[in-house]
Amino acid sequence: MQTADEAIRIFRESGALLQGHFVLRSGLHSEYFFQCAQVCQDLGHVSRLAELLLERLGEIDFETVLAPAMGGLVIGQEVARQSGSRFIFVEKENDRLALRRDFIIAPGERILVVEDVITRGGRAQEAIDIVSKAGGFPQALTVLVDRSGGQARFSVPMISLVNLDFPTYPPDALPDHLADLPAVKPGS
Repeated sequence: MQTADEAIRIFRESGALLQGHFVLRSGLHSEYFFQCAQVCQDLGHVSRLAELLLERLGEIDFETVLAPAMGGLVIGQEVARQSGSRFIFVEKENDRLALRRDFIIAPGERILVVEDVITRGGRAQEAIDIVSKAGGFPQALTVLVDRSGGQARFSVPMISLVNLDFPTYPPDALPDHLADLPAVKPGS
């Protein structure tokens, strides 16, 4: 089975791929939502998704995995466990990501940023920027799902398991079939 097909099967089986009217963290609206927290209830699924991500990384050399909280925590920690790497995370502080809890990034430390889902990729790039500002070397960004349709761009290579192009809409330009449904903001 191909990697993307297997990952989508895991998302469907776990109830993580939702359909309805959703407000994304970016403020855009969508008919589809990935609730990766549903996948994280089954550590067998998390383990397999991490294996698939690591297979896709190829020759990317890293010693530490950094994940943005909340979405990237579980998958990031599992990628770190399977690769024998150190794991740290960034979390919100005054609505911005910050390196807290006395985590230190050593000068030149090679870091892989792991995220669950990106639409525009703002939080992922924020995490990459934190690594650089702290003196580390961000090697790549890896994500379970890139729902940007290949439009998201980063200052490092981006590797994803699944690439999807679900349409997103600003709140003032909703198609009728979405405008007729109540909007839900499930969180990431």
